[in-house]
Amino acid sequence: MYISKSQYTRAAQCHKSSWLYKHKKELLSAPDENKQAMFDSGNDVGELAQQLFPGGELIEFDYKDFEGMLSKTADLIASGCKTIYEASFSEEGVFVMNDILHHGESGWELYEVKASTATKAYHLDDIAIQWYVLNQANISLAKAFVVHLNNGYVKNGPLDISKLFTFDDVTDQALERQDAIPDKLRTLDEVLTGDEPIIEIGNQCKTPFSCDFINHCWQGIPEQSVFNLYRLGTSKKFELFHGGVVGIDDLPDDMVLNSIQKLQVDAHRLNEPIVDKEIISDFLDRLEEPLYHLDFETFQNAIPRFDGQTSYQQIPFQYSLHIEQDGETDHIEYLVDEKIDPRRELSERLLNDLDKVGSIVAFNAGFEIGVIRSLAESFPDLSDDLLALNERFVDLLKPFQQGGYYDEKMNGSFSLKAVLPAIFPDDSELSYKGLSISNGQVASSIFSNLHTHQDPDAVNNIRNDLLAYCRLDTLAMVKIVGFLRDLVR
Repeated sequence: MYISKSQYTRAAQCHKSSWLYKHKKELLSAPDENKQAMFDSGNDVGELAQQLFPGGELIEFDYKDFEGMLSKTADLIASGCKTIYEASFSEEGVFVMNDILHHGESGWELYEVKASTATKAYHLDDIAIQWYVLNQANISLAKAFVVHLNNGYVKNGPLDISKLFTFDDVTDQALERQDAIPDKLRTLDEVLTGDEPIIEIGNQCKTPFSCDFINHCWQGIPEQSVFNLYRLGTSKKFELFHGGVVGIDDLPDDMVLNSIQKLQVDAHRLNEPIVDKEIISDFLDRLEEPLYHLDFETFQNAIPRFDGQTSYQQIPFQYSLHIEQDGETDHIEYLVDEKIDPRRELSERLLNDLDKVGSIVAFNAGFEIGVIRSLAESFPDLSDDLLALNERFVDLLKPFQQGGYYDEKMNGSFSLKAVLPAIFPDDSELSYKGLSISNGQVASSIFSNLHTHQDPDAVNNIRNDLLAYCRLDTLAMVKIVGFLRDLVR
């Protein structure tokens, strides 16, 4: 049996996760479309980085033939090959694949490619275990690098991969970790060959990654728990949990709570929503018709597609507008052609669809304001008109976040996806559950790859799904404002 480097780094986060991965893999949560898109993006970045060292030989992954991968790697090294992609080694039961193994002037160099824009602490464990295995295999390494994306690079013309990537020399950090590895491997072997470890939930469940066994390990946590207390630090939450305080009803009477946390506790114990009409009225008084309920959807590319784009820059590709005036509601929507840079056309359309007066309503308006600010930076000739829009925003998040209305079904969250079903639990028109696309991350992931689809019917269906999702976001805002008005009548 091999221990992969991913199993080793998984164990660095939680031994129980490693044990479950080996013995009860059926308990894994399947990756959602957003996580799958992240995996795919990582693969794309890894393949592109190979061009930094052209002319190398690729070891194709074959889960049925690890021995064949090891043999081919050894043959390439023996033949004098200078660059190997996915070079494969196994020593002491640990199997690793190197993104890029290159023989430079000073000897073999190890390059671990990451789709991030900085070197993270957990990357160092990844590269350290590779160094250890190669050293045991008598491959003398001179240097080790983490290769990551440079978010300071702005694409202008053909993609310049020499500027897209940054090299971080982590040789010293890899060496510093070598002495601890044998003990870690022995411990991991004991864990994997023993009974399921008894490890309570803790910070390791979400740091540095959200564990894919959370649904299993957290199944005993009640819906109304200390983990939903608004803006309570993670360490404090686990301190309470490990002290036996799990549900809202378990909270000690003398615990100091902020105003929103107290609201949560009161709503739970009263078993009814709490309303502050003064806060709601103050919000409604700020609204000036016509009301433009606005929602953007954006996508990000690890590898920039368009001129003027950086890695992971938020690019708006769609908006929905519900317009309220004199008791009437109209709807306007825009979804760009997936094959073009959407920013210029979207900016012009948005300015055309929004008159010079009237409040622009958004839920968590800082996001929309940031998108418009970025568009203004991209198009100086439109900058004044775009930035003028930002002066008109009214944030529909605020009356909830300030305590104007709280229902315990919101579970300590003031996001649109928490507020809407709490207020309208039985309205199928206002439910995301029946939509093919039900959240912004999925919308972003799907659109970012839409230009690669070849089937026109499939593209058309996806575009309709995107429109339906964004339309519901702004319809929801219309309904929520109407709900708030009814509360103070």
